[in-house]
Formats: sequence, C-alpha cells, structure tokens
Amino acid sequence: MSDAPLPEADRIAGAPHPRETAVLYGHGVAEAAFLDAYTSSKLHHAWLITGPRGVGKATLAWRIARFLLSHPYPGEDDTGGGLFGAPPTPQTLDADMAHPAVRRAQALGEPRLALVRRPWDDKAKRLRKEIPVDEVRRLKGFFALSAADGGGRVAIIDAADEMNQNAANALLKLLEEPPARTTLLLVSHQPARLLPTIRSRCRALRCAPLGAADQAAALAGAGVLDGADSPALAALSAGSVGDAVALLEGGGLDLYARLVGLMAQAPGMDRTAARALADACAGASNGPTYDLVLVLLDRLLARLARFGALQTPVWTEAAPHEARAFAALAPNPGRARRWADLAAEVGARTGHGRAVNIDPATVVLDALLAIDGAARGA
Repeated sequence: MSDAPLPEADRIAGAPHPRETAVLYGHGVAEAAFLDAYTSSKLHHAWLITGPRGVGKATLAWRIARFLLSHPYPGEDDTGGGLFGAPPTPQTLDADMAHPAVRRAQALGEPRLALVRRPWDDKAKRLRKEIPVDEVRRLKGFFALSAADGGGRVAIIDAADEMNQNAANALLKLLEEPPARTTLLLVSHQPARLLPTIRSRCRALRCAPLGAADQAAALAGAGVLDGADSPALAALSAGSVGDAVALLEGGGLDLYARLVGLMAQAPGMDRTAARALADACAGASNGPTYDLVLVLLDRLLARLARFGALQTPVWTEAAPHEARAFAALAPNPGRARRWADLAAEVGARTGHGRAVNIDPATVVLDALLAIDGAARGA
C-alpha cells in the first residue's frame, strides 16, 4: 500500500497549495474590502471570491480564513475586558503563522475550519468530477457544533462552480438561514454557473488577472521562477499564476513559439514541422503535451482575433515575431472576426476528436491544416 498523499482537487501541480502560501500579490483592493467589513463589524456571512482560474482566489480565501481564525470575531474581543483592553485594530490580513489555530488549519486539523472540494473516489481511484451533496451537507453538522475555544467558524468551498445541482441547493439552504458567527468563502472561476440565488446572498470580492510584476513575484514566492519579469509568460497566461505554472511545467512557451512559427508560414505551413509537432502529442505518455497543445491552439487563435479586433500598436508578444505574423493574418477587424469563428470551429473539432478518442496526432494535425486552409481562404 502506498503512503503517497492523495491528489487534492484544489492544488495546482508544480506549485504550493494555497493554504501553504502566506503572501498574496496583486489583490490589495479585495483584501482592503474584506478588512473594512471586519473592522466596521459589518462582516457578511458569505463571500463570493471571483476571477479567472489561477489568479490567487484560493490564496485569498485561505488568507482570510487564517485571519479570522486568529482574530476575535467582529464585535468581540479575546481579552475578557482585562487590564490591557481590546487588541489594536488590524491593518492587514496578515496572520501569525505560529498561532495554534493557524498551524492546525495548515494541517487541515482545525475544528473551526471546514474545507469543501471535490473528494477522492477510492473505488475509481480518482478525484470526483463534481462536489456531491454529501460534502455540502457536512457543513450543517459543522456549523451546529460549538467552538471549543470561542471565535467564529470558517468554511471554504473551492470551487463552488463544481457543485452538482443537489449540492448547490443544499448550500442555498445554508445561505438562506446562515448560522451565527460563521463565514463562508466561495471560490468561483465562473460565477455565472452558480444559482442566481446563491450569488445574490454573497458579497463579491473580485480578483483580476495579475500584471507581469505581480505574477513574477508570486511565481518567485512559489519557488517556480526567480522573480524576474517575463512579459511573454504574463501575456500567454493572461495574468494567471496557475496557468503560468502549467506553461512552465509543460514547456508551454516553447510549444507556443512552435505554433506561432507555423502560423507565420500560413498559408503554406511546413507540413514536416506541423507533423512533427502533432507526433509529439501521440501516445499515452504524451497526454500532458497533447492537452497543453490544444489549450495553446485555442489561445493562439483567440490572441490572433483579439490582435486584429483591437488594431493596437502596443502588443506584448508571447513568442518571437508573433505581432508580425498576426499583422499579416488579421490586418483588420473583419479578418479578426473570421479567426474568431475559426477558433470556435477548431475548438469543436478538437473537442469531438477527444470525445471519440481519435489519435491525438491526427487531431492536432487536422487543427493545424484547418488554420492553414483558413489563411489561404482569406
């Protein structure tokens, strides 16, 4: 029997878990909004933390959780009216990492903290694809217990988008009659997928994509990059630390440069080079490369369409000569619309290819030839 830890649905491969990340970059506005609610004793019972995947939403949720677990609940103090009076008003969401509750939370052993996420299916030996209703129903019992050492209770749901319908309805019942001295933190990549009644009962905290400097600092803090700005990485990952980690782990910048090089030849792609890239996706061992190439193809066409639509003289390249290739292929908004249509078409074709288990090399080569054909038609 293996002693290896089970996979965690809320962990990005190649990076520390959000609960292990003490510093948050680029979201000072969201932090200040929560801190203002806390210090004014107007702490809402549920917070919806939204934004693109991988920009730090879960890190913010854990930062808030550590803060709440190590500070008195709003309107109370932990001095008992003693000689020294109430503690000073906090100016940041920093928490003492040596605080007993914080240390227990880091080890997932804090009784005042609940974490709801896609669970491990021991029978299928994989993570569940959804958050089932039983995971949310556990919160009812969790909130019913009295805290052994006082203070409030915190629950993190990551990601709320992954709840199935029954789980969402169970959460809605909790939000309609929120327990006293509790705070729910809902992490959401796509809030539009949530029930409108859930969204309406939460206060929103928006996490925008990170700039290049903040992203580089976050990657350095995660031990992934040395802290130097990488404009190409920031452009291709759209300010998402999670995407940046995936690109770095999978050689995404090199793969994207190869795609741009092929695109620059269109119409008239080098068929040998196109087939070589497609062949690099074949076989079970190259599954991660296949997944990443499909993501990058979609991103390439989206960036091409955006370049043509914006017609901006300022463009941060994600690969050498990207702007020159884009200027030739999408010289005006009308041509940009055609590339946007092709993006949807290629996405549907690659999605179908994956669904029916067509050979990965065939799927990738078909997408490249579709791009070449579109360039020839234009």
